Amino acid sequence: MIENADPSLVDWSRAQFALTAIYHWIFVPLTLGLSFILAIMETIYVKTGNEEWKSHVKFWMTLFGINFAIGVATGIILEFEFGTNWSNYSWFVGDIFGAPLAIEGILAFFLESTFIAVMFFGWNKVSRKVHLLSTWLVAFGSNLSALWILVANGWMQNPVGMVFNPETARNEMVSFWAVLFNQAAVDKFLHTISSSYVLAAVFVLSISSWFLIRRRHELMAQRSILVAGVFGILASVMTAYTGDESARTVSRVQPLKFAAMEALTEGKSDAGLIAFGLLRESDEKIGDRVMPEFIFRIEIPGLLSVLTGGDRDVYVPGIKDHVNGNMSKGIMSVPEKAERGRFAKGVLTDYKRARMTGDTTQLNAIKKIFADKEFQEDYFRYFGYSAIDKPEEAIPNIAVSFYSFHIMVMLGFFFMLLFGLALFYLFRGTLQGKRWFLWILLLSLPLPYISSQLGWILAEMGRQPWIIQDLMHVDQGVSQITSGSVLTTFILFALLFTVLLISEISIMIRQIKAGPKH
Repeated sequence: MIENADPSLVDWSRAQFALTAIYHWIFVPLTLGLSFILAIMETIYVKTGNEEWKSHVKFWMTLFGINFAIGVATGIILEFEFGTNWSNYSWFVGDIFGAPLAIEGILAFFLESTFIAVMFFGWNKVSRKVHLLSTWLVAFGSNLSALWILVANGWMQNPVGMVFNPETARNEMVSFWAVLFNQAAVDKFLHTISSSYVLAAVFVLSISSWFLIRRRHELMAQRSILVAGVFGILASVMTAYTGDESARTVSRVQPLKFAAMEALTEGKSDAGLIAFGLLRESDEKIGDRVMPEFIFRIEIPGLLSVLTGGDRDVYVPGIKDHVNGNMSKGIMSVPEKAERGRFAKGVLTDYKRARMTGDTTQLNAIKKIFADKEFQEDYFRYFGYSAIDKPEEAIPNIAVSFYSFHIMVMLGFFFMLLFGLALFYLFRGTLQGKRWFLWILLLSLPLPYISSQLGWILAEMGRQPWIIQDLMHVDQGVSQITSGSVLTTFILFALLFTVLLISEISIMIRQIKAGPKH
């Protein structure tokens, strides 16, 4: 691992990865959700034999295909960056991070690639039922691919199921099932796919509303709104539930992130849930970090304590508790964690020194230390804190975490209302006449993309300064390359991705204007 990494190298490496991830995630959620909407529509076609439904499926399938192709291209670049820009991280995580990504690659290649060809080109070459099966398999395959990527990311949020091998300086998997069913990974997968379904449903509603505004392909638009509306409102409920479960998990495994999400500086019992508020800098500091205060806030009394622990009397720790420690609540301070992390690092340094000198007696003794479960749980789990110089460095960006979380939640409830009204007006037969509402549907198209990006900003920015929670500081994970080379590729990727995005939007607009073919 790099000691005293060049700050500009770390910053540009993070910026490049963030750029790639943000662009990649523009395309992925639509793929995950639209694949199931396609499968539902084609099921209706096969059941009814109505050729108009086949025309509807083909139209949305064209938009799916354009989006899918560019999503694959950006995804490949994203995975390569682990090796080019984050090689020390890639080495440290050993087979834990690589195994899920390898499974994802195999699934994507054998399942998605095989059946997506049948889905696009097999309309007149296979039976209706075989084609329908291929469409459903593409939907399940794309979501299974997402599962393994999110398992890998969930492990970064909550590292489990591994042991550190001092001989190789790598974390090695000891329980595949612990990694797979890691609560952070399960919550992340379910919340990510359900929010992706919401995005795809809003996408279909928005494009369909454009057809209704223009009074074109009205039957297709109304049927699409029906399918997407039902699919979207169910997905919205699932998103709200999984989001709540995910927040509970974060409160246990990433407590500082959780406190930052609520901008909770002081811990308290009967803690209220902030529906929304505006922050400003206060006169209060923790070390060199200025703490925020609310200009105003809308708060639901006691609800945060209830959601976190099931009772209003439950104490919800604040940022100060986690930084300075709170022995009465069993919360260890950052300085104590740093001391334990430095002890673990010292033991590893002793091992390296003993191996260089050929001291087999000390090597065997230190191996026993690393094999000890108590050492792993009480000391090595805080290994990353050895890179913390000041306690306040463990605090993530509070404003970014707070606003990302609350804007995402507000948009989630807005989407519920959108789906509900769309179905209400559709069933009453008045949707076509509600032009104001059709314009709201159309103009809402960017909002689920914003919400989806905010979710990832919260997940990754809220985890800082860790690349692996508590185990590895982000500065320790970068490759030993020059910041200039990263800057150069950052500019190249920014230009490439922007061209790809503009191309995709222009192609999609052209296809939408052309409409479905009969």
